[in-house]
Amino acid sequence: MAVRKFRIRVNGVLYEVEAEEVKEASAPRQEVSAQPAPVREPKASAEPARKPAAVVSQDGETIIEAPLPGSVLDVKVQEGSSVEVGQVLVILEAMKMENEVTSPVPGRVKSVKVQKGSAVDANDVLLVIDRA
Repeated sequence: MAVRKFRIRVNGVLYEVEAEEVKEASAPRQEVSAQPAPVREPKASAEPARKPAAVVSQDGETIIEAPLPGSVLDVKVQEGSSVEVGQVLVILEAMKMENEVTSPVPGRVKSVKVQKGSAVDANDVLLVIDRA
């Protein structure tokens, strides 16, 4: 019987597998060798990951919540600052990675609820923005 080659992707890793079809139930099992094929890995970026901020809007205010648990590495704005859509507000560290929390709306920072070095859980309030 002929040996056939297959490419199988498991959890994002590509494997080339050789397998032989067995027609008889009593035939001895054949070993299958699986060797990862060369796969291009995505390039690691030195830039922090940008996380969309969890947002709660009420009475013209936008409440920015932490998208994941971590510690506050830096607060890039202060009360009274004007902010644009996409502007970095806070940098969180989670699992040794830096995550930028950005503004989903334009406006003025009404209050900052965290400070550098503080720990936050997911959905903790980071700051409040008054919409422009």
